[in-house]
Amino acid sequence: MKPKILVIDDERSIRILLESFLLRSGYEVESRDDGEKAFEWLETNLPDLIICDVQMKNMDGYTFVQKLRERGHTKNTPVVMLSGVEGSKERVKCYKLGAQDFLVKPFNPDELHEIIKKNLNPIHYAIKW
Repeated sequence: MKPKILVIDDERSIRILLESFLLRSGYEVESRDDGEKAFEWLETNLPDLIICDVQMKNMDGYTFVQKLRERGHTKNTPVVMLSGVEGSKERVKCYKLGAQDFLVKPFNPDELHEIIKKNLNPIHYAIKW
């Protein structure tokens, strides 16, 4: 079974880019354009990983991660945050709220690929070392 990744970003072009990249990499992909719609989807689904933008309308990524961690069945789902703002303050805030990783847009696809592998297989990731 393919790992399922939920992409949340209000920029259509970023969603399409991520969907294309993730599908080519062998993942099953769902995408939503804001946190509220993502929570509707999460009522009946559980992804293996979530990639979420920080700056979004309706519900920003900070609020999304905070609420995600408060829910029983999603509190341990790994989250990778994406942001157009490169700054330690934003990164630290995401980590404190429960995100595992943080990437600045535009991101390097190779780096994203490694971050996804690390979060989907945290114990086995170091086998090649």
